[in-house]
Amino acid sequence: MDKQYPVYTLKNECNDCYKCIRGCHIKAIRIQSGSASVINDKCIACGHCVTVCPAGAKRVRSDIDVAKALLLTGADVYISLAPSWAGVYSISKEKMIAVLKKLGFKGVSETAIGAQEVSIQTAKILNSAEKGLFISSACPVIDDYIRLYKPEFAKNITPIASPALTHAGLLKDILGKNIKVVFIGPCIAKKNEADRHPDLISASLTFDELNYWIKEEFIDVNNIETDESCHFVPEFSYEGALYPIEGGMNETIKRVGIDKNDVTYVAVSSLEDFDKSLQNIDPDKVENKIFVEALGCSGGCINGPCISSEKSRILVTSDIYANTQYREVIPKEPRKVVNVEYTPSPVEHIEYPIEEVAKALKKISKHSEEDELNCSGCGYVSCREFVNALIAGDAEPSQCVSYMRKIAVRKAAAMLRCMPSAVVIADADMNIVEANDSFEQMFLGEMYEVFANRSEGLQGAALDRIIPFSELFKSTLETGNDIHQEHYAHNDKLYDISVFTIEDNELVGAVISDVTKSELDRSKIAQKAREVITKNIATVQEIASLLGEHMVETELLLNSIAKGYDSDSKITSEGK
Repeated sequence: MDKQYPVYTLKNECNDCYKCIRGCHIKAIRIQSGSASVINDKCIACGHCVTVCPAGAKRVRSDIDVAKALLLTGADVYISLAPSWAGVYSISKEKMIAVLKKLGFKGVSETAIGAQEVSIQTAKILNSAEKGLFISSACPVIDDYIRLYKPEFAKNITPIASPALTHAGLLKDILGKNIKVVFIGPCIAKKNEADRHPDLISASLTFDELNYWIKEEFIDVNNIETDESCHFVPEFSYEGALYPIEGGMNETIKRVGIDKNDVTYVAVSSLEDFDKSLQNIDPDKVENKIFVEALGCSGGCINGPCISSEKSRILVTSDIYANTQYREVIPKEPRKVVNVEYTPSPVEHIEYPIEEVAKALKKISKHSEEDELNCSGCGYVSCREFVNALIAGDAEPSQCVSYMRKIAVRKAAAMLRCMPSAVVIADADMNIVEANDSFEQMFLGEMYEVFANRSEGLQGAALDRIIPFSELFKSTLETGNDIHQEHYAHNDKLYDISVFTIEDNELVGAVISDVTKSELDRSKIAQKAREVITKNIATVQEIASLLGEHMVETELLLNSIAKGYDSDSKITSEGK
């Protein structure tokens, strides 16, 4: 199974701010369904997107479980501790070592030892060269940036492994080939380095991960007990501890000594500055000897993405200098050299046809150069750069702020225009911000034609001079409570009014319906109903009356018949 890339996105946390794109020097970010994800093949794991993400959606892969698994195997696992630790943690060397041994590690060694070997070998390379441009290989971010985006300079990277890889190789030479090495430092790109060189570094942790692990194990860093075993192995470092500071590597090379002192030293930190420093340079035409100490983070490793310290850079730098020891005599030959060839692997840059670019621009309502605002709201420097990403499938039209605003305005305008009810929006000063045609027809009367011909309509007009119930708007603005008023009577008119808050104390809107006609129709219907009911009652009464008279007549007739029958019965009885 492929290993997860060191930087990834929590999609549910991504808030469509595009800040990671703006912050990414190489635009290795893809937007899909509104979520920004890292394009692994283009990314150099500088970690800038992690530090600038306001929602914390950009995350760093945790390798704590990998380190724990190594410990469970029973192997001797050693820590390669980046020299920037001295500026991050306000504890002694002994306590730092005790903490790491408490986590289960066999021993702790300083990556700065590897840095010293790299400086000695770099000095040898510079001494043997007559001229040329040389770029340090200490920073994996810079190494990958050159390979992917400045491949013409790949041959200028000094063919030496980084201090961390060199240190791991040295530890294996001294402590045994079967030991395992885990690097700890402020760098995310070291995870890529570990993934590519598992024979040297088995896992790479950041200071953030270390802090999490310490808390997970409930270790009291300040009060942890130390003993005679709490010392760095196989030895303490010296000038190599300066590597995390901008210019630190150059200083160590100078201390090693250059035979002719004919090297120009340049220190550059941050991708932006490094990119600028390479402009207008043909590496094949450099006539003197130039060494560039290049670091991907501004100010050096002390400003790494996972430095995990709230100290100022000045204090971190001061602490590192205070903990650095210097050798009076530095060997001319390195104990360990890990040779690495930095092979160019350029990211493909496609130049799309003008017709395709123009078509894509039209998709986001860019029909002329004047429409190309180059506002960077999408995360890209220019509309053209954004469109190239759009064609490549790395961007979405919704990233264009001006385009989305136009769509929103059009949708709102269409809805307002088509609504039969009057709609009006007013600001805190009771000035109309927006009103539809139904509102103008309902309340302007003879002035309707005048305002209908104005492009801005009623925008800016005083609401209280047009409608008689502006006090409802003022009340909603002050209280924030919506108001629904039925059958509001004014000048023989009846209105149903719903006033609502759009922005607290700033914008208020209303939907108004003229219900006069419907109420009149209802009155007429009620009157007709009453007339029908009256007639029905009269008819019922008449029927009841007729039925009553008929019943009386029937009763009289039956009584007379009954009496007749009674008389006949009496006569018959007497005759017998």
